[in-house]
Amino acid sequence: MSAVLDRPVNTARLRDFVRNLAALLDEPSDEAVILARGSALLAELVGQDDWLPEAYAVPSAERYQQYLLHCDSAERFSVVSFVWGPGQGTPIHDHTVWGLVGVLRGAERAENFTRLDDGSLVESTVGELRPGDVEALSPTAGDIHRVSNALSDASSISIHVYGGNIGAVRRSTFAPDGTPKLFISGYANDAVPNLWDRSK
Repeated sequence: MSAVLDRPVNTARLRDFVRNLAALLDEPSDEAVILARGSALLAELVGQDDWLPEAYAVPSAERYQQYLLHCDSAERFSVVSFVWGPGQGTPIHDHTVWGLVGVLRGAERAENFTRLDDGSLVESTVGELRPGDVEALSPTAGDIHRVSNALSDASSISIHVYGGNIGAVRRSTFAPDGTPKLFISGYANDAVPNLWDRSK
């Protein structure tokens, strides 16, 4: 067994993040406050790399993996690990809900797009996130982007937090000319980590 699989996993970090984000959403706050304070919480989580269970960090040779780590019981938010093999990425897509992206391992490249009045898309910015970096997304500010692993020779892992059960949200991918195609992403896993067993 590898050293990575043998190391203890501190799931308390993820449990604390989930509890703190739920408490934030319990407060009457606008989206800007949620994104600002949620970004700080996510930065704290991805600032440590000892809490993600190995089962939710496994890449696939076929495509990137989207593992559900937690979904709020009222589906107010979900926490997902995205595992990118070398060269893997998404099509251009939207979210329709607010989102936060934090890199845990490797590096992630994000190409952001602006939708013009005629429906076409133009690339607006390109950025790269490294471990500990966090980026916020909002449909009100424009949330159309394409994401990929910035590394050509290693896997990368990013932790995404969305203002809904993102695997069940009806969203769109976009052709280069801006033509939308509806999709529901689902998840790669059938079971989520047990955050609530305090006996260990």
